[in-house]
Amino acid sequence: MILIKQSHGVASELISSDQPIIALAGDDVILPCQLQPAVSLSSETLLWTRPGLDLKYIHVHKDGKPVLMNQNRSYYNRTALFVDQLMNGNISLKLFRVKLSDAGRYTCIIDSKKMETSIQLIVGAVSSPFIEVVTNNSEHLVLQCASTGWYPEPEVFWLDGEGNLLSAGPTETVRGPDDLYTVSSRVTVEKRHSNSFTCRVHQNHINRTRESHILVPDIIVVPLPVPTAVVVGLAAAVVICVICCIRRHQQDDEEENPGQVV
Repeated sequence: MILIKQSHGVASELISSDQPIIALAGDDVILPCQLQPAVSLSSETLLWTRPGLDLKYIHVHKDGKPVLMNQNRSYYNRTALFVDQLMNGNISLKLFRVKLSDAGRYTCIIDSKKMETSIQLIVGAVSSPFIEVVTNNSEHLVLQCASTGWYPEPEVFWLDGEGNLLSAGPTETVRGPDDLYTVSSRVTVEKRHSNSFTCRVHQNHINRTRESHILVPDIIVVPLPVPTAVVVGLAAAVVICVICCIRRHQQDDEEENPGQVV
């Protein structure tokens, strides 16, 4: 992992990742921050802030314990340091139950040493897509793929059984009041024996992908035209009537000639 460093004199460095930390909504995440060489920070005033908020303090640790007085309300009961690691210079922050609104840049500060470094948190949301058959005729199928609960807005791709991209209609996107995106896309495909198709939903910014597959084989039955179905039904009824008449005739013969051996 590539690291960024901000030094204080020549003796120590405060280190964090120069790559954004990516988390999904609802997960717990760790924002790394480490003093090197390791020096005990158990008695230091340690701050995590997020500039741009009305109250910028995300977590305050002073005199060996967390201080809640100046903490931003949206982070109540959602932050913690690894207290047993403070003696090793580790002041990484654990953020619980991440929200979409938590995305942004965070700053790790050792107050007495006037040292700080920052790290970017990216928050996303994903869900699995669902495929259904919309239109089914003798030659073609229209498939629809939908997925609800994405952030940021994703892209939708269709692939055939060999992994080739298919030409599909434009993706429809709806953004809900919770800021999550619902996407849907349709594709028209030819019927081929035991062919499979894949709907792939991808969000490049958070590097997350979800897929769903559908098999288009013999199990998809094309309904008979109404006239054909009626003819088949009538023919079956006639056959049943003929069989019943034959059996009834045989029973009558047996009653009239009980001693006759057939």
